[in-house]
Amino acid sequence: MTSELTNRLEAFLFAEGGSLSRKKLLQLLECKSEELNSAVAELSTSLDGRGISLVQTETEIALVVASSTQSALEKAFEKELGREIGEAGLEVLAIVLYRGASTRAQIDYVRGVNSSTSVRTLLARGLLERTGNPDDAREYLYRPTTELLAYLGITAAQELPEYATIRGELASFEQTQKASEPFGHDEPATSDNA
Repeated sequence: MTSELTNRLEAFLFAEGGSLSRKKLLQLLECKSEELNSAVAELSTSLDGRGISLVQTETEIALVVASSTQSALEKAFEKELGREIGEAGLEVLAIVLYRGASTRAQIDYVRGVNSSTSVRTLLARGLLERTGNPDDAREYLYRPTTELLAYLGITAAQELPEYATIRGELASFEQTQKASEPFGHDEPATSDNA
């Protein structure tokens, strides 16, 4: 049976989706360095032989795909990455490039459909990056990557054609839609898999 500290360590690492510094983990878990080391050892042991494993350096700790399952994941991603990003993916990229950092709900709202598949594909291809939302820790912000900007031949989104006009039209659209929906709006139910 794992300790409550170990369970919280696993939850924070999973929620981060990347590495966390030991310093940050000490703050989040409100524990001492020895307690963190013990929880790390316990979590590492409990993950042995499973689909994910724990890696650590002197300064950081992360959950990663276990080497035993890595080839299966690579095969699945290779299949997904072989597909075109399609019109839905282009719409998501345009929203994030012209609107700026956006939550998945904001992207869905502008598109009018669920964008989870497109967002996942764009993340896997390295065209979008996911960061924490400083305004709401329960959700993420999606931003264009430097690789995307380089591919487009620009150094900043502001260099995109008609950037100020389209950005203004997006903001106007969102304000108009919000004003016409006195009780808020429902999450888009349809998928972007069309």
